[in-house]
Amino acid sequence: MNKVLLLGRLTKDPEIRYTQSAQPLCVARYTLAVDKGRFKKEGEPDADFIFCVSFGKLAEIFERYVKKGKQIAVCGRLTVRNFEDSTGQKRWATEVIVDEMTFADSKGASDAQMASQNAGAMTPPSYEPEGFTAITQSIDDDDLPF
Repeated sequence: MNKVLLLGRLTKDPEIRYTQSAQPLCVARYTLAVDKGRFKKEGEPDADFIFCVSFGKLAEIFERYVKKGKQIAVCGRLTVRNFEDSTGQKRWATEVIVDEMTFADSKGASDAQMASQNAGAMTPPSYEPEGFTAITQSIDDDDLPF
């Protein structure tokens, strides 16, 4: 089984492109900074930087609503591909092909960030699944049952 779940913040605005085919397809490429949390060793960076890519309607959502610093949760699959760079050397790239995305910022933080970055622009839709409410308190590792 190949399934990846990540929670992190975008390191910069997504790079958006459209394919040059008869049926244009939107492609979004971005990097998520994922906190290492309690597994961080002394002297290591605080985050891992994971390359991600989304296609189609999900990429269009990224183009419209997701900007640098936005916290999101993504679900997808890990892929490894190889290619030749401009000097002819064989290179490898590991990235997550994202199938699902959820906004993870609180509504207040999300609205404030969008207002400061895009004055007058459309704010993202709020997403709260039925039967769930946003967590407003801080939770430590000691609070978890495992």
